[in-house]
Amino acid sequence: MSSRITLRRLPQLLRLLENSTGKAQYLSNIKYITPPISGRLRHVRCLSTKLSQQCEEVEKREFQAETKMLLDIVARSLYSEREVFIRELISNASDALEKFRYKVLSGEIQEQDRKLEIRISTDKANRLLIIQDTGIGMTKDELIANLGTIAKSGSKAFLEELKNKGAKSDQSNNIIGQFGVGFYSAFMVSDKVEVFTRAVGGEGYLWTSDGTGSYEIKQAKDVEFGTKIVLHLKSNCREYSEEYAVKKVIEKYSNFVGSPILLNNVRANTIEPLWMKNPKEVTETQHGEFYRYIGNSFDNPRYVIHYSTDVPLSIKALLYISESKPPVFEMSRDTDPGVALYTRKILIKSKARSVLPVYLRFLKGVVDCEDIPLNLSRELLQNSRLIANLRKTLTTKVLRFLQDQMNKDPEKYNKFYLGFNPFLKEGIVTTDDPKEREDVAALLRYESSKTEAGKTISLMDYIKSMKENQKDIFYIAAPSRELAQSSPYYESLKAKDMNVLFCYDPYDELVLMQLRTYKDKTIKSVETELRQDTSATNIADLGENCLRRSQIEELSKWLKTTLEGRIHDIRAVGNLDSHPCVVTVEEMAAARHFLRTSGLHLPLNDQYAILKPQLDINPKNPLIRKLYELMTKDQKLAKLLANQLFVNSMISAGLVQNPQVVVSSINELLEKALEKV
Repeated sequence: MSSRITLRRLPQLLRLLENSTGKAQYLSNIKYITPPISGRLRHVRCLSTKLSQQCEEVEKREFQAETKMLLDIVARSLYSEREVFIRELISNASDALEKFRYKVLSGEIQEQDRKLEIRISTDKANRLLIIQDTGIGMTKDELIANLGTIAKSGSKAFLEELKNKGAKSDQSNNIIGQFGVGFYSAFMVSDKVEVFTRAVGGEGYLWTSDGTGSYEIKQAKDVEFGTKIVLHLKSNCREYSEEYAVKKVIEKYSNFVGSPILLNNVRANTIEPLWMKNPKEVTETQHGEFYRYIGNSFDNPRYVIHYSTDVPLSIKALLYISESKPPVFEMSRDTDPGVALYTRKILIKSKARSVLPVYLRFLKGVVDCEDIPLNLSRELLQNSRLIANLRKTLTTKVLRFLQDQMNKDPEKYNKFYLGFNPFLKEGIVTTDDPKEREDVAALLRYESSKTEAGKTISLMDYIKSMKENQKDIFYIAAPSRELAQSSPYYESLKAKDMNVLFCYDPYDELVLMQLRTYKDKTIKSVETELRQDTSATNIADLGENCLRRSQIEELSKWLKTTLEGRIHDIRAVGNLDSHPCVVTVEEMAAARHFLRTSGLHLPLNDQYAILKPQLDINPKNPLIRKLYELMTKDQKLAKLLANQLFVNSMISAGLVQNPQVVVSSINELLEKALEKV
């Protein structure tokens, strides 16, 4: 066969030769060339020679059936953000470098001089992104096995090989991709992907695919050792051919990759992954700089938790607690967490909500778990058993660390507690795990009736100070120490020389009510103790300045009638000292919390019907004795006094939210009293 080439047909032929494979044979049959184009022939011959050398035989293969079905899912649905394809390809490159290091150290490869690095270059004009490593490379069979079959991971096979050999190496712990799907994320942004690769002692190959169901493999010349991936970017993904966009992704996801990443010949990953180092090797200055970098903060860390374990998961964590009290906007439960989740130094999620419980959102730092796959979905991150085990392990570590700090340096811990105790109290209220709730409770601190003002103790300190037969931990809620000590509910326990915790934050009542017990000791409010105290009704030894039993019965009957619809029951008690009466209800703390937070504006009679208050009167108090006298002498004034004593008791109990009730009853009493003047 012979062919004639004219100047008009030559550009068409050149394009055909440049864009096709197996067309070089055509040139060998050309017998006659017209003279005007003899100068162009040399280019044609060179092109013919180049194509015949690099593209000698093209082998076209179909992806496996499973791969065809899954490729669309991987390329379009597996990852929530398409920029992660850069992370995935860098991870694969890092794996290739780690495999090569291992082969050299184990003596399987004798090469020593190769510079191990990841090179990334951008070509905006041609819409190309090229990622190249100088690692282990692939043979033809490995190309078919690793790229032609989805979820067939060379990294996973490599780890299994190490396991079967019983080998132990730092390199085996640095293999990132174990599920074989990360490479296919390249098709999220590419019309075509080319992979040039060459293994030690092998030939170079070119793997090409557009991701539609088939791929081509052919032998290629002049391929460097390692792997080079050329991405022909889609028109709507052209930003990834820009250096600034790629650099931003590297800094976000791959800043801590162990090998150098060169972006257009400039080192892009410059931050050292401190969590991978021995804690003894990290200086305070390094911690400060790293904390400010990953936490976007300007202060210094108060506490550093540098943690590593292999059981039940392989975890390396570096967590920080700020020396500054969190600003108000960071107190919200909607605030993004400050802990990032990594696997083998590659970012999985920058603000990982599921790694720690919400109440520990004040922590900042990094958690690196080797057991987590790179392609962990958002749903799996929220619901997987692996993540649940990770959260439990880390939570236990953090809480025990804080307990140790509380015991080792109480003064430093108290400063931490002043700023961060709302988070701990939130943990007790929100956690469903009884063991975790008790671990958090160990961190609580309160003033008590046995300590001086400003000094706090833990629940365990309280237990150690308990009397021999004491079974309960007592507390009282009050805005200040002075009000707590003057409370009518505190009087009876004070008389018994019992230690009582003082809770100044209204939230404390809800916390201790939710906690209920600690170390098998019941946590009980002083109001509950007063209501349940069966010895309170013993009034036999109250002395001469006390109403007689018959008078008490007469007054009680009258009060029950006068305060009908407001009090559920009435009794005379002997455990009150200076106060004329008190009101108690079942679950006083719960009742107060309900009135404060329900948002319901119930009529007073409805509130009384729900609360069922019990009125305890002190028969030796002057006001109660005077009330008994007025009961027969001045019924109107007696009723006003009885009503005011009841209202005062409800106020002391924190069960009156409307101040108008107080004002109106006082005014009525004053008007009646002034009539006597």
